[in-house]
Amino acid sequence: MSPRLEVAAHVLVSAGQERVWQVAMDWSRQRDWMLGTQVRGGQGVGAEVVARTGVGPVGFEDTMVITQWDPPRSCVVRHTGRVVRGLGLFEVAAVDGATQFSWTERLQLPVPVPRPLLERVLLPVARWGMAASLRRFARLL
Repeated sequence: MSPRLEVAAHVLVSAGQERVWQVAMDWSRQRDWMLGTQVRGGQGVGAEVVARTGVGPVGFEDTMVITQWDPPRSCVVRHTGRVVRGLGLFEVAAVDGATQFSWTERLQLPVPVPRPLLERVLLPVARWGMAASLRRFARLL
């Protein structure tokens, strides 16, 4: 069985919860903060979302379905593509006069990966990418 990968990151921003939610869930604007990704899709439970992740001609399409939609607090997507399977969670919460935006991915990798490669390469790269994306997100607000 292919290994599971869980990666999470969060950022505190000085914008209100509603504003953070609006920017985070504007799929077409995710390219402004999510590294190497362009997204399109609907909103609400059952809506489809499609992301193209990559650089130039090298990349893949990530199809998703929204399984939970609770504005302005949380959105859960189920990744349904051939490359990416699992859950993505976006959470927005008021914290001490600021707003925390959290992004978690719980993925089933498409191919078996040796644990050392997973722990020493894939996880650190994924964590770096998510953290860099969330820093960009914070700058938008």
